[in-house]
Amino acid sequence: MAVEIVGCGIAGLTAFVDMIQQFSRTAGSHDELLALFPPVGSQIDAVIEQIHRWHPPVSVRLSIRPADLESLVRSCDFCGERITLTPGGDALVLDSRSIDGPGSHTVISHRHCLAERIRPENGGERARALKIGWMC
Repeated sequence: MAVEIVGCGIAGLTAFVDMIQQFSRTAGSHDELLALFPPVGSQIDAVIEQIHRWHPPVSVRLSIRPADLESLVRSCDFCGERITLTPGGDALVLDSRSIDGPGSHTVISHRHCLAERIRPENGGERARALKIGWMC
């Protein structure tokens, strides 16, 4: 499926729309059907679930599931507890990349789970882990 992510300047980007939920249920109305299966060429809202930069081209997995548009729920990669990804929330999404080669890895974490894993003597970084991304 070819998509254009408006405002994204990454050349050679490939994107995949998560259609799993769409195939597991039926639509109750025509509007719901259009939300689940948008017409070709339409502009829709989606959230980015994953970005893979392991090998070129960059691959992005998008979701148009109604529940994901409200908030994404995943598991913390440190403690395993469920975590809701929302702007200004308790979740951090860490994208780590090597300086000398291709690839990346994404870690989803509670703020406190990351802060607890930073050495106690590095108090500044612990404090930043608890504050990064907060709007206020």
